[in-house]
Amino acid sequence: MTLKHSLGTQTAPATLRVERTLPAPVERVWAYLVDPEKRRTWLAGGSMAAAPGGVFELRFQHTELSGEEAPEHYAAYRKTHIQKSRVVRIEPLKLLTITWGSESDTASEVTFELSPKGEGTQLVLTHRRLPDRKETVSVASGWHAHLEVLDDVLHERKPQGFWTNLSELEAAYEAHVR
Repeated sequence: MTLKHSLGTQTAPATLRVERTLPAPVERVWAYLVDPEKRRTWLAGGSMAAAPGGVFELRFQHTELSGEEAPEHYAAYRKTHIQKSRVVRIEPLKLLTITWGSESDTASEVTFELSPKGEGTQLVLTHRRLPDRKETVSVASGWHAHLEVLDDVLHERKPQGFWTNLSELEAAYEAHVR
């Protein structure tokens, strides 16, 4: 397998960090984080909250990302998967932190940090409070695959097989995660 982007890294036992340089200005990348219609093209639609404490819904429709149906291993994701999240911190055009998997205070958290980099945007995604190695491998490969879709969308290319890519990334992260 040849990776388009480098693998994320564990910065602590329960923390994953993924960095990408994206081919769009910060304003455009920010819109793909907070505008549910834009976000659904690479991650999940649903709703969005505008202030800390606000609960919102992520509606995952993975087949729509690249047109590839989930293989048997991921059959549960052939249907819409709904997840509640909560905004923890928001600084427009700079930082967004949300809970992941639930809106509770004990849920894991994802932070998206954006900064200009030339004509593009440097994205640093940090996912904290991952409960175990299995979840870390799953989350790492999932974020990697979703960010590759975002890169394709921002380049105005048709995203390639999400599930095929995810399966290959899971194997790479299985060997990479401690």
